[in-house]
Amino acid sequence: MCQGVDAGLRVYRVGGCVRDGLLGLPAGERDWVVLGETPEKMLARGFKQVGAAFPVFIHPQTGEEYALARTEAKSGKGYKGFRVDFSADISLEEDLHRRDLTINAMATDEDGRIIDPFGGQKDLERRRLRAVSSAFGEDPLRVLRVARFAARFAHLGFSVDPGTLTLMSDLVRSQELMELSVERIWQESFKALATPSPAEYFRVLDRCGALEAIFPELAALKGKIHSPVYHPEGDAWAHTLLTLEHAVELTSDVEIRFAALTHDIGKGATPMEELPHHYGHEKRGVILIDALCERMRVPRRMTHLARLVVAHHMRCHRVLEMRPGKVVALLEVLNAFRNPAGVDPFLLACAADTKTGIGYPAGDVLRSCLQACLAIDPRPLINAGYVGVKLGEALRQERIRRVKQVLVAVRPLGAKFKQLSGSVPSFAMVDGVAWQRSLRDEWS
Repeated sequence: MCQGVDAGLRVYRVGGCVRDGLLGLPAGERDWVVLGETPEKMLARGFKQVGAAFPVFIHPQTGEEYALARTEAKSGKGYKGFRVDFSADISLEEDLHRRDLTINAMATDEDGRIIDPFGGQKDLERRRLRAVSSAFGEDPLRVLRVARFAARFAHLGFSVDPGTLTLMSDLVRSQELMELSVERIWQESFKALATPSPAEYFRVLDRCGALEAIFPELAALKGKIHSPVYHPEGDAWAHTLLTLEHAVELTSDVEIRFAALTHDIGKGATPMEELPHHYGHEKRGVILIDALCERMRVPRRMTHLARLVVAHHMRCHRVLEMRPGKVVALLEVLNAFRNPAGVDPFLLACAADTKTGIGYPAGDVLRSCLQACLAIDPRPLINAGYVGVKLGEALRQERIRRVKQVLVAVRPLGAKFKQLSGSVPSFAMVDGVAWQRSLRDEWS
């Protein structure tokens, strides 16, 4: 601790930096709690106050956050309905008691000694996410936070303690969850999509009943069965989570992961009498993804990619079965000729929908078609007198011709792999690694 403005302060490191240090993870930013001080004394020392609900102070030299020890008592609905006390006589244990999970309710003093009044170290060893006390149920935001921690630490073997899951379910049934703003819900969900195991976030929400409350479009996928030939993993919800897991293998991009999560959202609206078929789920999905993104105020670019994937992932899977003009039309819809780099996020989300999530032959073909089109030199057409609309149509016809050349070259390989793979319903499902190897050999 620096000398000067903080000399003589009774301070402790708290929260995530303590937890992550014990787990051997990068500790990140350090948070401090201060005992026995008042806002006036902190300001007199040179700290800068931020925050309206309770005093948090920024150290003038390190920029780190110092919060006065405080207690919270429920006084209204939602996560803002608390009465906060930050008087100078509040103890460290009282401050730690208000926190959500035991693994977040530990502190260290200046000598590095751990203060752990609620068994956080033991829960770290047991890989358990456990509430500090029944007061957990006073804050609905904790439902989402625990689900996010489950996603963040699932790869380390962490799971939610059954008693804590019960408290989360009670919060959902109390309707307190609906007091959360859509901004807070989306903020937690966005962070969860960036974790190593985002599918666990949605599994935990499902187990406590929160999925249906805040993401009804996703909850509707449960029980919507598939043909086992196409999706042996189970219903549309099981397939959705598997697709999200595949997306994690492919990319850390949250926009692509979100598109993978919602790619089959339209299947939740499939009439039960049509199951296991999902005719027209793409069109239904566009309506649902628009509603979800508008309600959650999802950023525009993220919404745009998700909408493209919902509407066109099946067309992409079948690119080898399409006529050249249809392939060019798909590239036009993707704005591929003006923004070629924008195609890769779409293809990665589509790749996550395949069985392996590794290697995506249909994507390789569409990329090849795009490269063939981008290689067209328009100058001969211009020199031949084409202008305006006629130039655009001549350029399109040349694109169709180039795409046809690509498809003629690769279709025999596609047929070969379909034959080797047995009754494969879509070319997207063939062995991507083997396809890429043969395509490379064929064109080298």
